[in-house]
Amino acid sequence: MKQNFAFARINFILLAVSMGIVIIGYILMSGKGTTNEHFNETIFDFRHTTLAPITCLIGYLMMIVAILYRPKTEKGLKEGKDFEKTIKE
Repeated sequence: MKQNFAFARINFILLAVSMGIVIIGYILMSGKGTTNEHFNETIFDFRHTTLAPITCLIGYLMMIVAILYRPKTEKGLKEGKDFEKTIKE
């Protein structure tokens, strides 16, 4: 018995890749913080303030694409051609 899922296999792969990109973005964002005794200026460098948030944003946008993506199947293409024929007739 075949189960019908809301997502195809490619959707799950794209979701996993995008989640990996978001995790990489958060890892890039992490680092040593500042303490009361010592101010760490590296929290304001390019990696923490620009690269990591952009990486996370790209990952989240890819998640949206992965959710909305519909793979083209052979069956779907045939149904679409039949639909076009009925409209033309």
